[in-house]
Amino acid sequence: MSPLRMLLERRRSVVIMGVLNRTPDSFSDGGRFADEDTALAQIDAMLSEGADMIDIGAESTRPGARPVPDDEQIARIGGSVRDAVKRGAVVSIDTTSPAVAARALDDGAAVVNSISLDSAAELGALCARRGASLVLMHSRGPMSAMAGFSAYPDDAYDDVVADVAREWSSAAARALEAGLPEGELVLDPGLGFAKNARQSLELCARMHELCALGFPVLVGPSRKSFLARAAASEAAARGGGEEALLAPPPDRLGGTVAAAIACAARGAAAVRVHDVRPVRQALDVMRAIERAGAGDRRRPDGPVAQGARADG
Repeated sequence: MSPLRMLLERRRSVVIMGVLNRTPDSFSDGGRFADEDTALAQIDAMLSEGADMIDIGAESTRPGARPVPDDEQIARIGGSVRDAVKRGAVVSIDTTSPAVAARALDDGAAVVNSISLDSAAELGALCARRGASLVLMHSRGPMSAMAGFSAYPDDAYDDVVADVAREWSSAAARALEAGLPEGELVLDPGLGFAKNARQSLELCARMHELCALGFPVLVGPSRKSFLARAAASEAAARGGGEEALLAPPPDRLGGTVAAAIACAARGAAAVRVHDVRPVRQALDVMRAIERAGAGDRRRPDGPVAQGARADG
């Protein structure tokens, strides 16, 4: 059984995948962890804050980002995969390139995380040979062709959940036909990728329908523009002024936490985030509340139900 499958099967809570971008141009933290020392410090920080996995990538996925050659991705990653593995982390390599994925697996990575469905068969075969897991994220087309953040036609999907499920399932079938065991495949609906804000929010709201496909679901809402657009829309609806402006990526923590909780409550098995500590805390409190509710054996006609205060 692979490290990711063991992590998912033995989890007591939602699995947290911490993001390490070894890129100069990512939308949220480009350039912050480009050198080995800062990357290692961030790995240590995320693990201490409660990350279960570390997702390492060297190619920006912001709209309009150019493809990064394999050798450049490998050079950017440097020793980060090895460093994280030495610290006991389950490591995921964020790439669509089989060559980059193979190198990371050589260094000890246990998961390949692809933001494209196009290479599902090739990556599925690679993971099957190497005993690794594969996360397939739904998107349409390359990042270089994306029009902008949360910019996608409203009529591009007949039903965004059904269409995402169908398109993802087609790619998943290619990975499975290439030899990947079904238990090693993870679904990512691709929030914000070839989706506008309304479509991403609908995927969050109907997450349980994606979970019903039978695969663990990983979601990546962290700091994405659909959160800022949703908050701005709600602020405008209640007559907000400055609050209606779009928050920049570092100021989207509240939205990230809200989306993580909403998706977890609807069955998501894992969340991919930049801000590990607050998301871990929020999910732990959510679980504690659920357990408290499940353990409440008081009669519905008791004093609390009748409106009496329970805190004296």
